[in-house]
Amino acid sequence: MFALKKTQRLLTKKDYNHVFEQAKKIVTSEFIVLFRENNLGYARLGLALSKKVIAKAHDRNRIKRLLRESFRQKELPAVDVVFLARQGVAKQANSIINARMGKTWNKLISCYEK
Repeated sequence: MFALKKTQRLLTKKDYNHVFEQAKKIVTSEFIVLFRENNLGYARLGLALSKKVIAKAHDRNRIKRLLRESFRQKELPAVDVVFLARQGVAKQANSIINARMGKTWNKLISCYEK
């Protein structure tokens, strides 16, 4: 079983606020992706999937698993990434979310290529 290491996650309010202060944004039909460069040398993931947007706990957990796995498999630059869920994401199939995530990661990576 794979798990994200503690170093790969945004843990504190300070970490999240750092991203929210001067975030770059990628908007898809399922998520708003906020990201900001960090000086750590590796990427970190933060999830903000609210009960108001995704009512059922099992749907929130499923989407979190998909996002974590997608993050784990991609080689990303040194950025902090926060995912905010949008209305209707719980109705999407796993395959659709994974396909859109691939495109989102590629957009994010292209922002940092020179």
